[in-house]
Amino acid sequence: MKTRELGMAGLKVSELGLGCMGFSQGYGPSGSREDAISLIRTAFDRGVRLFDTAEVYGPYINEELVGEAVAPFRDRVVVATKFGFTINGEGRQVGRDSRPEHIREAVEGSLRRLQTESIDLLYQHRVDPSVPIEDVAGTVKDLIAEGKVKHFGLSEASADTIRAANAVQPVTAVQSEYSLWWREPEEHVLPACAELGIGFVPFSPLGRGFLTGKISSSTEFAPGDMRGRMPRFTPQARQANQAMVDLLEKTGQAKDATPAQIALAWLLAQKPWIVPIPGTRKLERLEENLEATSVTLSEEDLQALDDAAARIPIEGARYPEELEKTIDR
Repeated sequence: MKTRELGMAGLKVSELGLGCMGFSQGYGPSGSREDAISLIRTAFDRGVRLFDTAEVYGPYINEELVGEAVAPFRDRVVVATKFGFTINGEGRQVGRDSRPEHIREAVEGSLRRLQTESIDLLYQHRVDPSVPIEDVAGTVKDLIAEGKVKHFGLSEASADTIRAANAVQPVTAVQSEYSLWWREPEEHVLPACAELGIGFVPFSPLGRGFLTGKISSSTEFAPGDMRGRMPRFTPQARQANQAMVDLLEKTGQAKDATPAQIALAWLLAQKPWIVPIPGTRKLERLEENLEATSVTLSEEDLQALDDAAARIPIEGARYPEELEKTIDR
């Protein structure tokens, strides 16, 4: 596994990371804690050095899981976590909160759950319109000075927000959804990252599993699987969007690669400071994803993919309307 650098400070990570949310929520029954820990440790053995979690995943239990899993090699990996939501007494996410005092409270909890003395990469999970981003960045700057945080990140932030935050505390990475079927970051966010020397970490690089080719219009999602609420995953949308999977399959045939591997290889080829974090709970999918780093796409391949993808209209919004409103644009 090769390494890549995020940000001007040169945070070194593996070229693919592991998104850990699915071990605790989001995609139906999560499986056993033991299996999750085993997979995280196997990912480390295969060369993964970036593990992504958040206090709201679970909530809380995902950080505890990741903390336990990486404990034997904590000093050899980068652990990223996030703050920015209010979690009520019933363990439900009920709103955004990036007030300085809440950031500090969240960080203390994350440090404890992750069993660590310092958070390698701390993201604001979603921009809080009620708190100036300068106050958020200033608070993280203080936490960095205190040794509790090493690097600052933003998630689903607009280019304007990124610039304003970076002026107070250098931003190491921006994490947003990005893949062949969601390319909005190319408009403003990726140019801002290039301009400022900020790394970019795509989440859902496989379209929440759709770009693997393992989901069809007849797939039934388990209770608790968030895709059952997403407009892009209605049966009609899946049928319409199958054309994107067909394109990946066609490209993969010439490369002896799967659709998932082509989708990840395409992302890796975009910029040397892009580090996707596909998530999975299955060993075979982990190994498939990691093998994407061996797939080479030529300039001609990339151009052909871009040209063909541009002719495929993607049906359905990413999120239900109430969640779309939380995205900073």
